[in-house]
Amino acid sequence: MSNPAKLRVVQWATGGVGKAAIECVLNHPQLELAGCWVHSADKNGRDVGEILGIEALGVAATSSVDEALAIDADCVVYSPLIPNDDEVVAILRSGKNVVTPVGWVYPDLSNPAVKAIADAALEAGVTLHGSGIHPGGITERFPLMVSGLSSAVTHVRAEEFSDIRTYNAPDVVRYIMGFGGTPEEAIQGPMAGLLDAGFKQSVRMIADHMGFSIEPNIQTIQDIAVATSDIDYGPFTIKPGNVAARRFRWQALADGEPVITAAVNWLMGEHNLEPAWDFGGRGERFEVEVTGDPTVSLTFKGLQPPSIAEGLQRNPGVVATANHCVNAIPDVCAAEPGIKTYLDLPLFAGRPAPHLAVTQ
Repeated sequence: MSNPAKLRVVQWATGGVGKAAIECVLNHPQLELAGCWVHSADKNGRDVGEILGIEALGVAATSSVDEALAIDADCVVYSPLIPNDDEVVAILRSGKNVVTPVGWVYPDLSNPAVKAIADAALEAGVTLHGSGIHPGGITERFPLMVSGLSSAVTHVRAEEFSDIRTYNAPDVVRYIMGFGGTPEEAIQGPMAGLLDAGFKQSVRMIADHMGFSIEPNIQTIQDIAVATSDIDYGPFTIKPGNVAARRFRWQALADGEPVITAAVNWLMGEHNLEPAWDFGGRGERFEVEVTGDPTVSLTFKGLQPPSIAEGLQRNPGVVATANHCVNAIPDVCAAEPGIKTYLDLPLFAGRPAPHLAVTQ
């Protein structure tokens, strides 16, 4: 029996998620790397394997959007730091499906910007799928799966507890996440706005699919802890009085009480913080809890690195984010055109290591 033709994939941006996505594509028996768009001019023309620090792959990166759009490919893994709606529309109109960890997990089609993207996908006969892990999996996909074990549910919670010292993106940590600045700068900074859309979509997906009658507005709550003495992040030192931990909550209310909560806890370690926050004795993790009959809880370990040093080399949460996108590609390419969420796709899975895979 001959092998079916592999789906050709273009990677869009080569940050941590982008590099991990390329590795997953290389390991996936149904996929092959067709091209790569890079943001920086110094990567233009370089072999993608060289950019990853592995053997040459025979695929050259390009910093030209037009060149990337012209590549013959089935799908783009779109993973820039900040999404660009016009860029996504152009990719879709070029006839390529898109999987992405930077939005559209459960988009509102009444939003004109979202409708423009959906229309582009429909007109080109392709599909857009938003994925990731938090949001994009642990925040809605897994709570919905776990809720099937319970009845008379009164609350659904998905929560992250992470040590940000393991996150090797100092400019993002300082200027977008707000660590090391004043509390006022952090509150007024871009982080809440960047997170809001994704997590509110996740909360609405749970509410709609489970049938909760919620109040129209999903509330955002954020809290900050400051350093009480110097905290060494590595790339820079957090001084006393500056931001050293952040908490975000997105809650859907029914009769004034929270019924769905998505939450993030980001700490620069568990020491020298005011207030004195910690991980609650259970370490870094993701949690899903469905309160009902019975109450069911699920803890994800392994998505945070075991040490700061290992996190600076390769963060498993970043890798999992990429994998969750790449593993969806075959089903996304086979789906009907438009924007498709987890609710529209079949259950997809990872693939075995190449030496353990069935050969045809």
